[in-house]
Amino acid sequence: MNELGDVLTAAVEVEGFCRSQHWQFCFIGGIVVQRWGSPRFTQDVDLTLLTGFGDEERHVDGLLRFLHPRRPDAREFALTHRVFLGRTAQGIPVDAALGAFPFEERTIQRASPWFLPDGRALQTCSAEDLLIHKVFAGRDRDWADVETLLIRQFGKLNLDLAREELRPLLELKEEPDSLPRLERMVAKVAARLAT
Repeated sequence: MNELGDVLTAAVEVEGFCRSQHWQFCFIGGIVVQRWGSPRFTQDVDLTLLTGFGDEERHVDGLLRFLHPRRPDAREFALTHRVFLGRTAQGIPVDAALGAFPFEERTIQRASPWFLPDGRALQTCSAEDLLIHKVFAGRDRDWADVETLLIRQFGKLNLDLAREELRPLLELKEEPDSLPRLERMVAKVAARLAT
């Protein structure tokens, strides 16, 4: 199996575990770019796991029974930084963000199944929420993903929803330039697709 196949297989295993625990979750990150943007290589599985505030320990302890920790203080790190860093038995890295904020809850509510060619499905965030996550992260790779997402989903995206969710997140991060950068990219993609 190729590496992308290994990562998708790992994601299916993680999905099965989360469902067996009756946890609310959805995948985010590179795997979801395969669904909504342009396929690209990804080495890990990223998801948001809705723990709320106060129920983190139960979720982290469950993840520790299912995944191998990537650091010796994985439990303490997860409870402090709200992200569990693990790996599957096959060595695929898994980053599970411990979600509690209203945006994270809405992201999970808007998630939908993505059916893989073999009939398996992964619960992934919406294209709009992927856009929001990528703009918020703001790395060069994330902006490249934003551009491919805008091109592939142009005319289908609810950009008003994305803007509404992004404003308070970017204010918290104190990155006011990200929203104008997104608007410039939207205009550039629109102009390119119009020709």
